[in-house]
Amino acid sequence: MLQETRLHRIRALLSHLGQVSTERIINELGISRETARRDIIELEAQGMAKRVHGGLVALQAEAEAPLTVRSASMAKEKRAIARAAASLLKPGQTIFLDAGSTTTLLAEELRTMTGLTIITNSLHAAIRLSAVDEQETLKNTLILLGGNMVAGASETRGDLTVNEIYRYRADIALMSPFGIDARQGAGSFHSYEAAIASAMIRQSDHLILLADHRKLGINSRINYAAPAEISTLVTDGGAEARAEFDELRQQLPQVIIA
Repeated sequence: MLQETRLHRIRALLSHLGQVSTERIINELGISRETARRDIIELEAQGMAKRVHGGLVALQAEAEAPLTVRSASMAKEKRAIARAAASLLKPGQTIFLDAGSTTTLLAEELRTMTGLTIITNSLHAAIRLSAVDEQETLKNTLILLGGNMVAGASETRGDLTVNEIYRYRADIALMSPFGIDARQGAGSFHSYEAAIASAMIRQSDHLILLADHRKLGINSRINYAAPAEISTLVTDGGAEARAEFDELRQQLPQVIIA
């Protein structure tokens, strides 16, 4: 197992539990004590957690990397997932896009399509979708949801955003979750993200999740979609080597390998 994958799974445990022992890391990941020790040191160096006697404690700081960092990670796989998801869409459909790193890449793919109505709270997605010359006409209808902004934010959020979502009805919600588990479903680390995701799902006929293989089997702090609410999971080829993949494939109506 690559260190990047191990660190992602340890961060997911921290987001769910708040603290995690060295013994649990060893047992959950099936790694040696020395490997666990190196990963603990690395997470502390990244500012994601604090080492304590016997394990790690989550910091109050954001446990998920910024969007710019997440976009650079697994970029090839995420691009393939975005292209596969775009191929599922048809002109005339209305879609919701959340503010995930993979859905931001999806926005770039949607620029080549026509006749979609795209509703998003993501500033990055909106910029990519509208990146044409001034004299050109957008091929799709783009709606940027209003709401609150905070320093460094790349999306609108809060009650204003959630209330705006309920003004619309969509054919499909496309989301990039923090993790997806066969029993618990899709989730987020942040309550404001989960609130927006829940509203988008409620206002859509279908839910498509875009998740690279590192997110499989990850149960985050707040679940916003039960397995029964997920229509399609689009992931990458690395998923087939994950122990969680078979259970997800049995549980979900459709799983697509990009």
